[in-house]
Amino acid sequence: MYLLNDNIVALSTPAGQSALAVIRVSGEAVILEIDKLFSKDIVNAKGYSMHYGFISTVKNEALDEVIISVFRNPNSFTGENMVEISCHGSPVGVNLIIQELISLPNFRLAEPGEFSLRAFQNKKMDLVKAESIADLIHSESESAHKVAIHQLKEGFSSKLKNLRQELVDFAALLE
Repeated sequence: MYLLNDNIVALSTPAGQSALAVIRVSGEAVILEIDKLFSKDIVNAKGYSMHYGFISTVKNEALDEVIISVFRNPNSFTGENMVEISCHGSPVGVNLIIQELISLPNFRLAEPGEFSLRAFQNKKMDLVKAESIADLIHSESESAHKVAIHQLKEGFSSKLKNLRQELVDFAALLE
């Protein structure tokens, strides 16, 4: 169930062993709460900034060496405060970080598509763009990838916007 006042957490890269993994976190309190786990101060960090350090448990036990990217509302993907944690891609390490995050008050695992849902609800994108992101993620051919990129970049949304404006203008003329 989607609760919009919760802070949500999700692994944004494929699960499994890799050099890097990215954990995405969104919600109004994420910067303040993750600051408590990070070795450097990010409370006053500018949006679109990156910070190197260590992420630890609330008991100050180091979990991993990470880079934290800070995105402030309303200029983030979801329109909320966001943090992306780039960590080593060990499944054990990734799981430890995620478990630590969801142990924090009002943090939980995100439902599939919930980051895009929040972006849609916060008017950061329209439904067509949200669907084109899903199409892009799930594209299995180069042509499907190109179509999804076109829709995401300019495609159908701008055509619908123009058509809507023409209909509004036409309705005004009729009245």
